[in-house]
Amino acid sequence: MAAKSATVKEASHHLRIGLASWPLETRQASRSRLTTPRVWAAFASTILFSISAVCGQRTSRLLGGNEANFWRLCFAALLLAIYAHVVGAGFRGSAFWIFFASGCIGFGFGDAALFQALPRIGSRLSVLIVLCLSSPIAALVEWGWLGTTLSAQEIGCGLLVLAGVAIALAPSRHSETTNRHSTAGLIFGVIAAICQALGAVMSRKAFAIEQSAGENIDGITAAYQRVLGGVLVTAAFFWIARRGAIPSPEERRERWRKAWPWVLLNGLSGPALGVSCYQWALKIAPTGIVLPIVAVTPIVIIPFSRYIEGERPTLRSLLGGAVAVAGAVLLAIVRT
Repeated sequence: MAAKSATVKEASHHLRIGLASWPLETRQASRSRLTTPRVWAAFASTILFSISAVCGQRTSRLLGGNEANFWRLCFAALLLAIYAHVVGAGFRGSAFWIFFASGCIGFGFGDAALFQALPRIGSRLSVLIVLCLSSPIAALVEWGWLGTTLSAQEIGCGLLVLAGVAIALAPSRHSETTNRHSTAGLIFGVIAAICQALGAVMSRKAFAIEQSAGENIDGITAAYQRVLGGVLVTAAFFWIARRGAIPSPEERRERWRKAWPWVLLNGLSGPALGVSCYQWALKIAPTGIVLPIVAVTPIVIIPFSRYIEGERPTLRSLLGGAVAVAGAVLLAIVRT
């Protein structure tokens, strides 16, 4: 009991001085060589997030952004709760409230800002801002807070990934997206990127605290604890949005008849399985490594949107995709 009490006190000590400390063992683990299965955790989350994005676009058009986001999080929370309370740790863990706060920031405020950016500057530019800016922001925050260092090769590969995404998704001068540029949309996009970066780094800190306390929270349980925070914040935004115009019962039933399969698939591929893989990746690799790989999501979306929405990729999209994928592969190589 004395040893356990000392361990808990040490975990609390690390939390209080979070801006200046990170346990030595965790710093060494973050610099350890990654095995191939661990690298694929980030790639799996990328594929799942791509499926979720396509489904999210469908549900947003049918139900509206706030309602679609709220119900997909509720469904994901239900699935994750079954695992977390039967097999996982449930609400337990020294860093539960950090995971919860991470979900409030990332799932809650981050998604709310993203859905404000989408109608103002378009989906391509919104995704570009969020996924690309969140990577360097997260690396900067993690460097200042957790003391994680990145090698020159890792930084170069991360920049190559971001450059490829920018080439593939940057709109042309005469595109519809450019004509709908607005300062407000760009601000919301930056806010969403900052929220995603902060949420990711907070998850890394939570894993470090639990490791120092001798605990081992799995990725699915961590995703469950995070999504609870997202449900709370999203419910508030959903309640505010419902105070506006409400469709008739007949219209609402017709919308849900078309939307419910996409809502379920969105919740399964995104907040449930996607975030679980994402949390696993954050547990075993620095944020500055994970987020550049996840930044390939807009490229991976291309075949899904081609099949489901009939969108034909441009030559520039294919070229940018090749550059981004090359950067992601090199990033995986230098970390193995």
